[in-house]
Amino acid sequence: MKKLLLLLVLFLSISLSAQKTDYDTKSNISYYNTAVNKSDSYINERCVLDIYYPKNKTGFATIVWFHGGGLTGGSKEIPEALKNKGFAIIGVNYRLSPKAKAAKSIDDAAAAVAWVFNNITNYGGDKSLIFVSGHSAGGYLASMIGLDKKYLAKENIDANQIAGLIPFSGQCITHFEIRRENGIPEKQPTIDAFAPLYHVRGDAPPLLLITGDRELEMLGRYEENAYMARMMKLAGHKQTKLYELDGYGHGMTEPAFPLLVNEVNRIIKEKKQ
Repeated sequence: MKKLLLLLVLFLSISLSAQKTDYDTKSNISYYNTAVNKSDSYINERCVLDIYYPKNKTGFATIVWFHGGGLTGGSKEIPEALKNKGFAIIGVNYRLSPKAKAAKSIDDAAAAVAWVFNNITNYGGDKSLIFVSGHSAGGYLASMIGLDKKYLAKENIDANQIAGLIPFSGQCITHFEIRRENGIPEKQPTIDAFAPLYHVRGDAPPLLLITGDRELEMLGRYEENAYMARMMKLAGHKQTKLYELDGYGHGMTEPAFPLLVNEVNRIIKEKKQ
């Protein structure tokens, strides 16, 4: 009996060991080409990404994560809550105002996502399972490049190839830093070509909007996202959802990360059916 138990424990240990996924991280990869980097020292310094990925797996999904900071601050990150989930996570730096016009960050976001489409298979990832997410300014960038197709089109990528858009507390009107640069007061809502709301369309990738509590969030943030959800549905989009996280303010990432993971797994399952 003891021998049988020892064999069972050994078998389970070997099985668990075989199932363990190891991860690797590569840092500060330039996502623009050498010629572009040489032409602009700030691009060369700032436009880099980190990739955290499963080493002994293939066909995995990838989450591109854009940091927040109002388009004026912040730095690339691989959120701890997204690690060890079987995905690759890519943290992206982008140019910041005032060293560059805030709109340049949208160009950078598109270039970074294009790099992922062009390179993720080299790491074992599935290019049909690339998700784009981010918090605050990062959520704004995710929405802009996912909804306004011109940004990725410049990189020869169809935005509809994105498997899912999951912005956390992103602005849906024109970003306040872009408005500030153009002399528009903070409390004057603007919906122009720099607003995700301007680009609602029924054929966009699945869209999961997540905000904090409307009473605790940044000025109008929940309401912008609620209007976005409504207009996407009116435009014929069949996979728009909005979550408001009661009791959480703008820093609502901790309870939102499991929702992101669930959405990624839901879409993976749907695509494999």
